[in-house]
This record gives sequence, structure tokens and C-alpha cells, in this order.
Amino acid sequence: MPIRLGLASYTFRNFSRAQMIGFMKQLDVFALNAKDVKDHLPMDPQAEEAALADYAAAGIKLHAAGTIYFAKDEDTDIRSKFEYCKRAGIGVIVAGDPAPETLPRIDKFVKEFDIRIAIHNHGPEDKLWHSPLDVLRAVKGMDPRIGCCIDVGHTIRAGTDLVQAIREAGPRLFNVHMKDLTNFQSKESQVAVGDGIMPVRKMFEALIATRYQGFVDLEYEIHPDDPMPGVIASFAYMRGILGRHGIREATRD
Repeated sequence: MPIRLGLASYTFRNFSRAQMIGFMKQLDVFALNAKDVKDHLPMDPQAEEAALADYAAAGIKLHAAGTIYFAKDEDTDIRSKFEYCKRAGIGVIVAGDPAPETLPRIDKFVKEFDIRIAIHNHGPEDKLWHSPLDVLRAVKGMDPRIGCCIDVGHTIRAGTDLVQAIREAGPRLFNVHMKDLTNFQSKESQVAVGDGIMPVRKMFEALIATRYQGFVDLEYEIHPDDPMPGVIASFAYMRGILGRHGIREATRD
């Protein structure tokens, strides 16, 4: 099975949609996990429609949206976010910090819209979801379209074995946010992928072994005003690892 590499639009949070599209073409990356930041994927329906037209013209496909926050346990608020993703043809919502008591209501909308929810873990600082394992315990027995987005940096900082977490998540893993660290106790130690100590090869092997169907989305959070050198290096390293170990990268449709 191939590995599918994508980009989290938060990487280019200080740049416009048009600039990001130019960067993606330069990177030869055409899969996007879009966030309502700058003008990347606005919540307003008309502005969203314009963004979708720009992505379609550039050959960019949106596979996920997020991180989207579900701060209210209310039908109206939750429905608006599912409708936002449905308009974009997005199949995965990367959800930030939904309270456990909100999950039954979210479950209802997952069934109605047939859109998966991937709860994002945010490490030891997160009051709810330190690790993907916390997510898996909370959603056990719920609709199989409710699962997790593993942020690899936050997962390791939470003291969780990343490779084992991927294996335990199995079919409930819907998205991966990729980054690298030089110190597994410090989120400030982020570097370009390949310059740190993240077990990238073993991570890819675990994704292959579990028949992962989603994307590995680079989320490069440092140097927000000049991210391209690190982003270029990160994709080059990941592609090099894949090539050296005979793991195929999915090609553009």
C-alpha cells in the first residue's frame, strides 16, 4: 500500500490562499488538510465557494479540515461545522478538544453526514486528550467513523509509544499530523522532519502494516514567516525514507 503525503494548511498560516497554492505546486503536493485561517477555507459559504474554485483550478484536493473546535454541546453549532465540510466535499473533520460529554451529540451528526471525526491529541498540556490512547478509550463502542488524528509530536511528548499508538488505533486512525523534534520533552524543539529524532521509518512501516487509508499531513509550525526551507526539507526527507525502504508514495490522481 502507498503512503499518501499531504499538507496541513496551518503551516502557511501567515500566507494567503494564492501564495499557499503556489508553494504547494513548488512542492508537488496536491493534497490539503485545510483550516479556517487567513483565507484558506473560510466558514462563510460564499467565501468558501471561492476558495474551493481556486483549489479545483490548481488541481488541489481537500481531504480533511481542521483543526476545528467543538466548544459548544449544541446542535446548531455542530451542524454548521459539518455543513461547512460537506460543502467542501471533505470526508474527515480533525476535531480539537471536544468534551467527552459532547461526543454522543457529535456521533449523531457523524451518522447523518457520513463524515468522520478525528479527535486531535495535544500532548501533556491538553486537559482532555494527552494521547491518542485517551481518544481510543473514550470512543470505544461508538460509531466507527469517530476516531483520532495522531499528532506525532504531541503523542511522543505525552510519553506514548508512537508506533504502538498507530497499531492500537488501527481502523480508527483517520489522519496524521507530521512533525519532528530534537527533544521529546519539549514542543519548542521542533525542526524540519529528518533533523530530529522522530522514528519516521518505523512510523511509516506501522501505517503500512495497519493498512492506513488516510494522509500523513506535514504540520510545520515553526518559522511561520519563512516556512518553505523547512517544508521543502521535510518532504524531501520523507520521500527519501519512503524510497530507500521500498515504501511507495501515492502519486497525484
